[in-house]
Formats: sequence, C-alpha cells, structure tokens
Amino acid sequence: MPTNRSVPVDTLLPHIAYRNVAEAIAWLTRTFGFTEHYRYGDPASGAQMRLGGAWIMLNRATAGRGTPAQLGYGTQNLTVFVDDVDEHFERSKSAGARIVEDLHETVYGERQYGVEDLDGHRWLFSQHARDRSPDEWGAQIAGK
Repeated sequence: MPTNRSVPVDTLLPHIAYRNVAEAIAWLTRTFGFTEHYRYGDPASGAQMRLGGAWIMLNRATAGRGTPAQLGYGTQNLTVFVDDVDEHFERSKSAGARIVEDLHETVYGERQYGVEDLDGHRWLFSQHARDRSPDEWGAQIAGK
C-alpha cells in the first residue's frame, strides 16, 4: 500500500462536524491538548489534529451534517487514551469544559472521565489502570 502523508495509517480517523472550525481548533488545543497538523479553506472548512496516537478530522457543519448542539442530541462518544488521565482531567476542568462523567475506574480496568466539547460532542479520556480479561467482569468473549 502506498503511503500518504495527509492521512495516518492503521488509525480510525473520525470526521467531526463543528459550527466554526477555527474556534474548534483553538478550543480543542487549549482544553484537551490536541495539536493542529493542518487546516484548509478560508475561512477554515476542515482540519486534522492529533493527541498522542489519536487523530481526528474537523469539518464545517453543513446541512445534513450538524453538530450535537445543533441537532439537540449526540450519536457517539470518542475515546482517546492519554498518558496521565488525572492531569488531563484537571486541564479540561480548569479550561471550563463540561464534565459529564467524573474521573473514576471502570469495572473493565480503565481510569477515565467523560466531557462534552464546545459543540456538544462527547469524549472519554482514558488510561489503562489494570489488566482485566473481559470474562473477569462479565463480558462474553465471542466464540467461547
């Protein structure tokens, strides 16, 4: 497979709609610590950003592709793994992000919290706390 410096390989690359892409870039940088890789359009109609190994595309909201704030509901959560979830939680709180799930350890061994961004998208920031097999906490492993 050829390489493409515009799209990271072996990565799920979600495209997320925002009403104002430039404002979203600034907010995601300040609040969550994302780094802008590139943007396009004038005014900005799209951008690619990263946080650690997580990559996202931002696109301007259009008819038929609204934000949760515009629609009045969300359709997904985005999970990003960070090296220090406690520090990340404090950063998000200090920046005024709306925390929707306090920092806690899950039954499946993750330390995480939930937060809503400026356009209503829900994010989970997570760090591995301990190794748990799915069957240890009640999940059914396929094929067993």
